[in-house]
Order: sequence, then structure tokens, then C-alpha cells
Amino acid sequence: MPATSRSGAETPDALDTDLGWTLGVVFRSYVRTANTLVSHLPGGPRGYQVLVAAVEGLPSGQGALAQRLGVDKTVMTYLLDDLEKAGLVERRPDPADRRNKRVVATERGRATWTDTQARLEHAEDHVLAPLDPADRAVFRELLRKLAVRANSLDPEHDTCRLVEELDPDGVPAKPRRSARG
Repeated sequence: MPATSRSGAETPDALDTDLGWTLGVVFRSYVRTANTLVSHLPGGPRGYQVLVAAVEGLPSGQGALAQRLGVDKTVMTYLLDDLEKAGLVERRPDPADRRNKRVVATERGRATWTDTQARLEHAEDHVLAPLDPADRAVFRELLRKLAVRANSLDPEHDTCRLVEELDPDGVPAKPRRSARG
């Protein structure tokens, strides 16, 4: 918990300034609420992401969609089966490549997305309540930039390069011992 200075102002402690901890707290707060709000959809949060992509038409192919969302192709097939059974999406042949299936939202899917999106916006407002509207817009834009970059990186290659940059001698860092043992 942040300390309070003599002037009564909050001064953050080390944990409050740790990127991983702060991202985790905000993420968990949002995910708890969002998961409840999308639990009515087949596949929950993943189903919602597929529905958003289908409504927006990005990317339209089943394989490309699996890759974009970071979902195994087999899992994507089952997820699409469930969304299709619920009447939320359809798989249609791609006119440019008949081997490819486009994922398209149905009218019911669009209506479900609209309703769910409105509820998620309310949840986002709750999580972002400490920020004024201008700060919310800046926060969202900065987060979007970070997400786009992180999504475009090769995690294995970039992690190895980062470790090399941080430890140019190639000497593995000694593992830290936890406070417990």
C-alpha cells in the first residue's frame, strides 16, 4: 500500500511502480468483470474475440483468425463450430480462394456483439474510473501501441536478444532465492 507523505500526498512504494505488478492488477480487475459479461457466449472471452473479428471482418479466414488471436487451429475449429451452432457466425467459402473459409457474423451475432460491447464498455469505465476522459484516451492509445508491437514480435527470438543485451558476457544470471526458502 502506498505510503503517505507529511503533506498527505500518496507516495508509491516499489511494488506500486513495478510494471508487471501494475499491469497484472489492472488486467485481473478487468478480466474478472469481462469474463462474467461474456460467459453467455460459446468460448467465453475467446468466443467474444472471434465474434468481434467476424463483425469487423478482420481477418476473414479461419486460419488467419486463429493466428491473429493466438488460438490453436484445432481449438479454433471447435470454437467456430460452437459459435455457428449458436447462430452467431457462419463460415462461407472465400470467393478468392475456395479452400479458405471466411468467418462472417450473422444478424444475431451482430446484435449479440452490440449488446455485449455496451456492457463491456461499462466494465471498462469502472476499471478506468480514476482517469479523466483525456487520460483514458491517452492510456488506450499507448496500450494499443504496446499491444501491436508485442503482437508483432517473435517471443523466442526477442527474448533471447533481450537477455543477450542485458547480459553481454553470456553469463547466466544467478537465480534469486525467494523469501520462503
